[in-house]
Amino acid sequence: MPLIDMPLEQLYEYRGRNPRPSDFDDYWDRAIAEMRAVDSQVERVPSSFQTPQAECFDLYFTGVRGARIHAKYIRPKFITEPHPAVLLFHGYTGNAGDWADKLAYASLGFSVLAMDCRGQGGSSEDTGGVKGTTHHGHIIRGLDDHPDNLLFRHIFLDTAQLAGIALELPEVDTERVYAAGASQGGALTIACAALEPRIRKLAPVYPFLCDYKRTWEMDLAKDAYQELKTYFRHFDPRHEREDEIFTKLGYIDLQFLAGRIRGEVLMSVGLMDTICPPSTQFAAYNRMTAPKRLLVYPDFGHEWLPDATDETIQFFLD
Repeated sequence: MPLIDMPLEQLYEYRGRNPRPSDFDDYWDRAIAEMRAVDSQVERVPSSFQTPQAECFDLYFTGVRGARIHAKYIRPKFITEPHPAVLLFHGYTGNAGDWADKLAYASLGFSVLAMDCRGQGGSSEDTGGVKGTTHHGHIIRGLDDHPDNLLFRHIFLDTAQLAGIALELPEVDTERVYAAGASQGGALTIACAALEPRIRKLAPVYPFLCDYKRTWEMDLAKDAYQELKTYFRHFDPRHEREDEIFTKLGYIDLQFLAGRIRGEVLMSVGLMDTICPPSTQFAAYNRMTAPKRLLVYPDFGHEWLPDATDETIQFFLD
């Protein structure tokens, strides 16, 4: 088959290039403690969009650093017993999307919570307040500040906090809370299940935010990863701080969080993906120790993958 990355047999052995910070576990244990100390102040407001089969709400909660985070919340009307819930996460710079595309899950008896990432295309707040550049991109936001101020740290914590809120809803079966998304959404699916191990099943599709150094070495620091190249060009043009920078990015590298996942994983990858290179995705997959299965699409890139959504729904229904 044509290759843009390693042969498939090598991909299954690949363990990543990006350096892992020595205090990585302490970093995330401290972050989780900060999240748990926040008063979420959950608010649920009926939406103007309603259907005969499902109730729709705008859900708000307070995340770390005081940001109010928004999610769309849909629950089926005619199910009285606790039922499954799925958390949905969107692609980079996007938003939670339309109400209508959540109704398929509601028709199957699922509640749905779809989060807007802070500072992106939806209604969640970005409280900002970092030193250094905010020129472009969320990967590098906070890179010139203390690692605790990396923006994706806060976004990862928002996903786990939303999961905790879902698990406390009386209508939700705590044994059947799942997560799904593609690209950035796939990354946040992994982050959510790593930081909230009660997520029972997760279905990430071609996840973003894995193995930054590998992406840069492949000369694929463009499109979604363009900010990496921009950062070096503006702030370290001779790469004198290269090791320091990639090590700091290691705090928000999902290959290092993947081992915390306890739920069952169904992951999808296209081997012609030039946006999120396959090897970077395998770096995360290969570090997962939970039960897992991979759907491989040899001729597909960062695009619609045939049957991937159907496979996800079947996975959650089984």
